[in-house]
Amino acid sequence: MFIVLGATGYLGSNFVKYLQKEGGNVCGLSRAESEYTNVDTLISILQSKKPDFLINAAGFTGKPNVDACELAKAECLKGNAVLPGVIREVCEDLRIPWGHVSSGCIYSGRRADGEGWTEEDEPNFSFRDGPCSFYSGTKALGEEVLAGAENCFVWRLRIPFNEEISPRNYIQKLVNYDSLLEAENSVSHLDEFVEKCVDCFEKDIEPGVYNMTNQGPVTTRQVTEWMIEEGVTDKGFKFFENEEQFMQKAAKTPRSNCVLDTSKAEKAGIGMRPVEEAMRDSMRKMAKEVMV
Repeated sequence: MFIVLGATGYLGSNFVKYLQKEGGNVCGLSRAESEYTNVDTLISILQSKKPDFLINAAGFTGKPNVDACELAKAECLKGNAVLPGVIREVCEDLRIPWGHVSSGCIYSGRRADGEGWTEEDEPNFSFRDGPCSFYSGTKALGEEVLAGAENCFVWRLRIPFNEEISPRNYIQKLVNYDSLLEAENSVSHLDEFVEKCVDCFEKDIEPGVYNMTNQGPVTTRQVTEWMIEEGVTDKGFKFFENEEQFMQKAAKTPRSNCVLDTSKAEKAGIGMRPVEEAMRDSMRKMAKEVMV
């Protein structure tokens, strides 16, 4: 049995849907149903359900974006830094393997040598090496809490996308924004991300930290060009002149734009498709939905 925490959220609901489609026995839990952030409550749940694997897709991201985390710091800290520690304590006591959805937003840019950030690199977009958003700071703390955890996967997601019409989908976000910031990023196809995370348990992959993004970086302009070419939109996209203008007009807190190295995941057999292939495939499917 799989247990998914945060089962009604954007990520958690996709884990539940995938596991159900694959015929897996899955129990999805939301905080509205159970206060699993409490140690005793979580112990009781896991002793009762006896899961083979737990997936923590719970956390606090802020809506509509990470700017909202600046106004809800206590909730953000609890969801992203405290909760992982609670789950670690309980899962290690009960000897339950598990996975935690983290974020690549703990980095900015590329490494000094021009390469993408690896799983071994210290975050450079965190409370210890700022300035950063409060969201990124708490996600970095969450990884610190899990350092050396037993039978634990830490999956770093970045800017999820797929073909679904959703305000959380990166492709849809670009259509909705009036102006865009030109930036280079690693991104994650949501369905691939979910599949490869589940594979970690089913294929007996070695536990640890994994950058779970598609192969290769992409720029905002490349994505918008592909969107037009694949028929998602004929919108004439506008761009901010620079990051300073973006911060003045559209954001309240700094944003992470970064490139992650995916060679560890690829060597482990859980690598994802090249980014252009994954994005164009999603866009073609999305365009069909838009035209219906």
